[in-house]
Amino acid sequence: MTSKTAGSTPPDNLRPPPQAVPKVNKVTAGDIAAALNAGLADFRAHPLMSGFFGLFYAVFGILFVWCLVWLGAIWMIIPAAVGFPLVAPFAAAGLYEMSRRRQRGESFGWSAILTVAANQRKREMGWMAFVTLFIFWVWIYQVRLWLAIILKDASFSDFYGFWNTVFFTPQGWTFLAVGTCVGAFLSAVLFSVTVIAMPMLLDRETDFVSAMITSIRVVTENPAVMLSWAAIISAAMLLSLVPAFLGLIFTLPVLGHATWHLYRRAVPPVEG
Repeated sequence: MTSKTAGSTPPDNLRPPPQAVPKVNKVTAGDIAAALNAGLADFRAHPLMSGFFGLFYAVFGILFVWCLVWLGAIWMIIPAAVGFPLVAPFAAAGLYEMSRRRQRGESFGWSAILTVAANQRKREMGWMAFVTLFIFWVWIYQVRLWLAIILKDASFSDFYGFWNTVFFTPQGWTFLAVGTCVGAFLSAVLFSVTVIAMPMLLDRETDFVSAMITSIRVVTENPAVMLSWAAIISAAMLLSLVPAFLGLIFTLPVLGHATWHLYRRAVPPVEG
């Protein structure tokens, strides 16, 4: 007779099925072009709704800079403006949902999209928002650190004084060189862990660590193409900040929609 103990292994059919590792496709320059065209088409199909998310992001940026001026933190204006696009992927949740529904041929209205976007805080995307804001905080902190080390004797009584010190003095050039290198590293890290993870978390029931790993796999298996995509995003977002952040009303929606379509090309849908 075979005895059974409390610590016996449960039958295989009672074990939770292992989570499938997402497949990752090769991405080409043609995929980026197609994603941008699809993103522009999504914007044209719903310009007011898409532009709303861009406007919301732009207004938040304007208020953020105004608060820095009001608080007298003049030195933070330039690094905050440069680092502001780092949090754009989280702000694009509603744009991903719009593109997803359009791709499925589903109709939608304001209520449906805003509800889905608001509910992301209850899902794994909330953890991704924490990762994004943490890296943004590291960016601001390291700028303050290098200011203290390199420009310790400078006085920033107003924005123009800060501008002249940073851009027209040898110490300022050193600060810019160091800050650019550190900022490029932080941007590369954040881009690698979020570019695919953000739309994937909206699209699938998966944890944020798996989504980040998938995003990193896409970047590492397509380094040249994804680096080009990062350069396009960075250049477009920074140029959009020049007209008082208002360029984001158009740029953010198009890039947000395009990111969704690039994600669908990079990570094929789950069968069934």
